[in-house]
Amino acid sequence: MNVNIIDGIRLGIFVFVSMLIIVGCGSSDSGEQPDPDPTGTALWDHMQEEDYQNNWQLFPGTEELYEGTDPHGARLTIYVNDVAYNAVMSGTTPFPNGAIIVKENHMPDSTLAAITTMFKVEGYDSEHNDWFWLRNNPEGVIDVEGRVDGCQTCHTEASATDYVFTEFPNE
Repeated sequence: MNVNIIDGIRLGIFVFVSMLIIVGCGSSDSGEQPDPDPTGTALWDHMQEEDYQNNWQLFPGTEELYEGTDPHGARLTIYVNDVAYNAVMSGTTPFPNGAIIVKENHMPDSTLAAITTMFKVEGYDSEHNDWFWLRNNPEGVIDVEGRVDGCQTCHTEASATDYVFTEFPNE
């Protein structure tokens, strides 16, 4: 066999195998973290890795430490990931899978009391619009997580906006 043909075949095999490795390893890095598992630990870790306080936007139409109500606290700050932000801005409900809404609950003197989170997970809990609920204390320790009766019962009152009470800016 001609040496040029053998070299051409080797090169073709090398290119083919290289492409398989690149595609298989997911070389296209979008910079976004994949959605966490629906557990309190995974969600909290994801929020910390994303540095939600510095990298996520405030819920549109809100500001830091705005006046809140029970049970969340006297002052509130709400952060949203890009999925939730885009849904709010377009008036899309129900929220898409992967939406995360983080509400920091503060005392009247603005001391952080708790962090409550809603995470939309397709197929997680269809009876309650697939929301996973999480409440952490200020140090990140999980108070409650999952299908939390108190959260579900109260937020059912906001079923028209997919369990979210905060007003959409375009309403």
